[in-house]
Amino acid sequence: MSAFPVQPIAIWFGRVGDMIMLTALLDILQRRFGRPCWVIGAGSWSRDIYAGQPEVAQTLWLHRYTPFVLDVRWWGTVWRLLRDRRVVVYVCETDPRKLAGIRRLLRWGRVDPGRCVFLSEHPAVLSQVHWVDKLVSLGRLLPPALREQDYPWPVPAPRCAPRLVLSHAARAAGDEWLRRHEVGDRPLVLLQPGNRRTMRGRSLRIRDSDDRFWPIDRWTALIHRIHEQLPAARIVLCGAPREEVLLEWIEAAAALPGVVLRGLPFPGLFALCARAHSMISIDTGTAHAAAALGTPLVVLFGSTPPPTVMPRSPCGSAVIGVGGAPLLPRVDQLPVSAVFEAWTSLLTSEADAATAP
Repeated sequence: MSAFPVQPIAIWFGRVGDMIMLTALLDILQRRFGRPCWVIGAGSWSRDIYAGQPEVAQTLWLHRYTPFVLDVRWWGTVWRLLRDRRVVVYVCETDPRKLAGIRRLLRWGRVDPGRCVFLSEHPAVLSQVHWVDKLVSLGRLLPPALREQDYPWPVPAPRCAPRLVLSHAARAAGDEWLRRHEVGDRPLVLLQPGNRRTMRGRSLRIRDSDDRFWPIDRWTALIHRIHEQLPAARIVLCGAPREEVLLEWIEAAAALPGVVLRGLPFPGLFALCARAHSMISIDTGTAHAAAALGTPLVVLFGSTPPPTVMPRSPCGSAVIGVGGAPLLPRVDQLPVSAVFEAWTSLLTSEADAATAP
């Protein structure tokens, strides 16, 4: 416990997966500075991510594309910063344009620069390959105005991995979904076929340039192979509301009524992940949520190298990556057999872990 508790603040205008990985840092900051964190992000959905997190006191979100002078939430965040002078700020953003906005926010909120740490200013931290490692290394640093003896590294050591805790709203939504679909004790296998590129703007978009799009016929073939392997399972298609059309196409092509079900958006999706037997997902935020909830997981990678963003589990549940740059920089280069074999090896990994002494 810190000698003089202060209010830790983490700022990152990241996407869903980024903000889930951020929980690794939030755990460190809460334990090091003696108070649950404030998180400043972009987008109202961040409230759903952190609603159950004990290391988060409140989520302050800004509009991602609204000019700051027109964003009432920006001014509300400035007011909160002005009201609490005993803060320490960890800025995880690295994009120059976003950093300019963050520096303006802190300046108008009269935050002492000596109480801030910027990831972008520490090349040794940035040199870490995986984003979780960058965040943990950032948490080891102290702002210049603070002393190490007052805020030592926590003992016992932090978990140094993302972790999600279900909120009451998420549990309630998940329980209602399970009752409505009469799932009972049947295993759930979750599939996440979309990514943020398929839902950019106001409509579904499928483009040849999307390196993370896996064709519908392959999802359909995978569904049938899973059903043959695990006939008692219910196969759940997950996605954001804008991805409903894509899910409808896959559901219709699979033609397995009662077996293929439609899932929930955030936060109910978190409850399904916590209940699930396993998940197969495109490299997107949902994959990070599943891993952070301990769901055995297969991730399909495109142009992003897996070592930089492979989802991590706080409890050692299996995570297997398939594809990814530089060898297979497009998801549509992956055959159904490779994904199915990864899923079956996932089950073997979990069975071995369950029987280990």
